[in-house]
This record gives sequence, structure tokens and C-alpha cells, in this order.
Amino acid sequence: MKTYKETVSTIEGKRRFTNLPGVEISKMMSAAVGNPQDSLKFVHIAGTNGKGSTAAFLCEIALRSGIKVGMFTSPHLVTFRERIRIGHDLISEEDVVRLGNMLLDMDFGENIHPTMFDYCFVMAMLYFKEQNVELVILETGLGGRLDSTNIIEVPCVSVITHIGYDHTAILGDTLDKIAAEKCGILKRGSCLVTCEQSEEAMKVIAKSASELGMDCVVAKPWEKALGMHGTYQKTNAGVAAEAARVLAGKGFDISEKNIEEGIANAFWPGRMQVISKDPLVIIDGAHNPDGVEALRDTIENEYGGRKFDFIMGVMADKDYISMLKIIKPYIRHLTTVSVDYGRAESASVLAEECKKLSIPADASEKTIKTIMGEIKEDTIVFGSLYFVGDIMNNLRLSCL
Repeated sequence: MKTYKETVSTIEGKRRFTNLPGVEISKMMSAAVGNPQDSLKFVHIAGTNGKGSTAAFLCEIALRSGIKVGMFTSPHLVTFRERIRIGHDLISEEDVVRLGNMLLDMDFGENIHPTMFDYCFVMAMLYFKEQNVELVILETGLGGRLDSTNIIEVPCVSVITHIGYDHTAILGDTLDKIAAEKCGILKRGSCLVTCEQSEEAMKVIAKSASELGMDCVVAKPWEKALGMHGTYQKTNAGVAAEAARVLAGKGFDISEKNIEEGIANAFWPGRMQVISKDPLVIIDGAHNPDGVEALRDTIENEYGGRKFDFIMGVMADKDYISMLKIIKPYIRHLTTVSVDYGRAESASVLAEECKKLSIPADASEKTIKTIMGEIKEDTIVFGSLYFVGDIMNNLRLSCL
């Protein structure tokens, strides 16, 4: 049997995309292990940005309501175990080894090649069933309609967070096309909670919900005490609060006090996270134009639109030109970094693109730890969740 490191390495080494849609592969995998998802209750969350934060708010609300709550999210920042947790407790290394090796050793059929995400998802379903979890907060991986998580039947609540541009080569190059893919998680008999969206996205969301006979609640931004930093978290907290109220109406013992306390105390690492106050250093996983717009709004609303030094590491397949254009007015100086990940853009290429946009930038080949240790001015670090994860790992910051 493989060790924990070997198990995780094998799973992480699986291809990112395969010959069949994720929903078809996970359906076959789940059937082979007894369809554990069929005995669980879900909040299913899709959207471009805000899925993880919304899940974290909901998890904290459920915990304070005495509910045994499981949470499945991606990607992880520091440890694989972050992806599967019960409350604040990450899945153990022993359970990853036991369940991971069982799945890796199985033959799911000719030409069935599960991805890393497929293995993670089915592992989570098995684990949550074993642990008799009362509610699972389930985040989609990519899109919704064809996502591996979309084998669940009727969730208690379906959630669609803010929709913007990302993965356009797969999901479509317009907001209505992207929204249609996200709406693929909607099921007759469930209730939809969303936030204020663009006109194009909202038309698709409202039409999809109406065709399925679903109630559609458009949540207002949260206006009370908020545990997480960032203007956009008010939107995510408002969505979580409305989802919790739907759950309360479906038999879960959740009070308004539980909702308020959960939102005030929730934490989601790597999203507008302040890791130093003097100088001010913020790490943020904004990795697409939509996320960088949210970062910009926070700079405007909470920091008076002033300029910062920035450190940026990004994946080559992201629209980082648009990201740079959005954040340009707030950049005093930008240091580019090559993230230690296969899809990463090189620091030198990124710096050259900055200079084309008249952004003062320099490429650094120093280690992340050295770069972070040399910060002397107020700084925002952004561009990729993988990059933020590297920083947290190097600085030994907690993911809880």
C-alpha cells in the first residue's frame, strides 16, 4: 500500500481533463462503490468566484447550529487534506491512504480515466457517508453541468455565486453561456440562492430556475459583523445567510443567532488575508478578471484607492492582461514571480507584458520566502491560488 505522500502524489499526477465529462466518470466511479452520495444531503455551490468563501460561511453557521457538516472544496492551498473536512477537522492522512488506495486500485472500466478531481470527489463522498455527516457543502470544480459533482440528485439548496469570465475556452466566451453551464447544477425540487448578477447572467439564471419550478432567492449583501476581509465578502455572506435560512425551512435547526455568529467568525485562507500589519501585507487568490475586479473594489472601498506594491504570480492560461489592466491604477511597483506549477507563466514574460502596459515591473528569480522577507512597503500579493498556497506553505501559515 502506498504511503500518504505516495497516495497524494499519484492522485495529483492524474490528468486534469480526460476523454469523458467529469459527471459521466464520477457516476461510474460512484456506482462502483455503492453510490455513497445518495444517502447524503447537500448544499451545491457553483459560480466563478466566491464559492469557497460562501462554503466557509455556511460551514461555520452549520457548526454553530450543532450540525455535523462536511465540506468539499478545491483547490487546496497547503495540504491535500483541506479538500475534505468535517467542520474544522481535515480528513486524516490515514483515511486519505485507506480510501485513496482503494479507489486507485479499482478498475472502473475500459477507457475510463478518472482525473484528480474525480478521485477527490468520490473519496469525499465515501468519507462523509462513513462519518454519518448530516449536511455536505459541496463546491463544483469547473462549470456545473458537466462537473463531477453534478451526480447528486436534489440538493437541499442550490447556490450560484458571482458569475464572471473564467475558463472561457471550456465554458463559453459570454456571460450568458457561462451562466448556462453554472445553471446545469439546478434540480427540480431544490431551491436556488444567488446574488445580484449582470443582466445577461441573471436572465439565464431566472429562466433556468423558472423552467424547473424552483424558487429563486436573490440575496442582499450582508450588513452586520463580518469575519472575513474584503468588500466582496459581504455578497458571499449574504448568499450564505439566505442559503442557511432555506435550510432552516427544510428542517435544519438554524437560528438567526447561529447565522450572525457563523458569519462573524468564519475564516477562509488566502482571500484578502492580512498576514502583516506593519507593513501591511495582504495575500489574495484573485486569479481571473472577475476576482481582480473584487480586489480593486476592496482597494477603493477599504483603502481609499491608494497605491500598493504588488507581487504577482499567475497561470499562463489565465487572462492576466485584463487582470493587469484592472489593477494598474493602484500599482506603485509590481514584482513578477514564476510559480512552481506546470501551467505557470514565467516571471520574465509577465514582466514584459507589464512594461507593454506601462506598469513599472521587475521579474524576480528569488525564492518566495526571500521575496516575502524583503517586503518593506504595503504590499498585495495576488494572481493564483497556487501562488498563495506556496506563500502560505513557505511562511508556515495555517490553512484553518
